[in-house]
Amino acid sequence: MKATRVLVLPGYMNSGPGHWQTRWEAAHVAYASVTRVTMPDWMHPDREGWCAALERALEAVEDGAGEGADGVLLAAHSLGCLTVAHWAAQHASAAARAKVAGALLVALPDPHGPGFPRDARGFDPVPLAPLPFPSVVVASTDDPYGGTAFARRCAGAWGSRYEEIGARGHINAESGLGDWPQGMDWLMALGSRA
Repeated sequence: MKATRVLVLPGYMNSGPGHWQTRWEAAHVAYASVTRVTMPDWMHPDREGWCAALERALEAVEDGAGEGADGVLLAAHSLGCLTVAHWAAQHASAAARAKVAGALLVALPDPHGPGFPRDARGFDPVPLAPLPFPSVVVASTDDPYGGTAFARRCAGAWGSRYEEIGARGHINAESGLGDWPQGMDWLMALGSRA
């Protein structure tokens, strides 16, 4: 299997030690290099700053990122998903956008929902233009931060495949997913299409 570079984009307050994103980083997957995109302020998310951090992370990935590389895959959770959508719609350079082979977008938060962080700035309205790369939106039926109707609407607008995994809360550490091999399989399948 070819090497794949994965950039992890956590949401509000970052992803803790039990989160599947953190576990993927620690797993040292033989066929993928997994790196977290560090945001300027995890507690006071700002769209401009978060999109700029994603752009810088992609710019830092060398073209070809290693012999036989498939490209960069984005593994986003919660507010990281909205960051990907805003970045692709308004902030992406052509060179950075061309490096992205696909995106796994997990647990979309609804900016109009009651649990959306008050300190998050600039994420509403959510861009509803098609994403310029393959993507999968993954939703839970009991996510307190975003309902399935919102996730389906975004998936349809973005041209994303939609996957619903039952009652798993915010699809985070408390969801009991462990290393979440199904999520990794969906992510790697996006890379194989590139």
